[in-house]
Amino acid sequence: MEILRTPDERFSNLPGYPFKPHYLEADGQRIHYVDEGPRSAAPVLMLHGEPSWSYLYRKMIPVFVSAGLRAVAPDLVGFGRSDKPANREDYTYERHVNWITRFIQKLDLREITLVCQDWGGVIGLRVAAEHPERFARIVAANTGLPTGEGPIGDAFMAWRKFSQETPTFPVGQIVQGGCANALAPEVVAAYDAPFPEERFKAGARQFPILVPIAPDDPAVPANRKAWEVLRRWEKPFLTAFSDGDPVTKGGELLLQSAIPGARNQPHTTIKGAGHFLQEDKGEELASVIVNFMLSNS
Repeated sequence: MEILRTPDERFSNLPGYPFKPHYLEADGQRIHYVDEGPRSAAPVLMLHGEPSWSYLYRKMIPVFVSAGLRAVAPDLVGFGRSDKPANREDYTYERHVNWITRFIQKLDLREITLVCQDWGGVIGLRVAAEHPERFARIVAANTGLPTGEGPIGDAFMAWRKFSQETPTFPVGQIVQGGCANALAPEVVAAYDAPFPEERFKAGARQFPILVPIAPDDPAVPANRKAWEVLRRWEKPFLTAFSDGDPVTKGGELLLQSAIPGARNQPHTTIKGAGHFLQEDKGEELASVIVNFMLSNS
């Protein structure tokens, strides 16, 4: 497996991202992560999606640390400062689940509050269902756990088509397109930072076609098994979707109705935010999560 590694200088002086880098090895890949706050405190595990990286959580991390929590935000393999396999076939749903599982095990994270958006939930909800003993709470934001059933929204299919056909994959502009508010040029550049050349974007290109949209997708049996666990999940489960995401709109209702731990929770709609609600309303989302944790301590 050919591995690419983004030069460190690409990450110098990024706006609003002063965090010290940390690394660990998981199944042959070097994974980068932010780890702020007391190591003995309850961990908040933040999983990003496509095509972002831990920079997406920069506004939320200080809120968690100020609340006395441990804020842990890894870069998925293929993104951020983590290693990037050069070949698209090296990226599979199963491998991403395994990489995050090994990450959690190596840090020995327990009593985790999972915060997940986009592919962060597609991966994270699977991991939580497969290792429920490590998780205390879940917050799902603009995400879900697909099993290839039901209609596929036009917005997702348009995105999938674009991701495979565009000659260049403009990561920063893609993130901008998923936000309700205009981003400063230097913030757009920060989302581009992990990808100095198109060949670094194999993971970003591959993710859209790894989403299970048909019942015969190879990930469907494991996702259905995960749903069997989630339909019995009694631990606190909160949805905090935005009001401006055409891709995941309505997905919170499925989670609220299917997961027992979601009953009687203060489910929240983050107003004035797009798909990347952490970018649009990060501090507000983090405050909602802190209050959720305090009320379900």
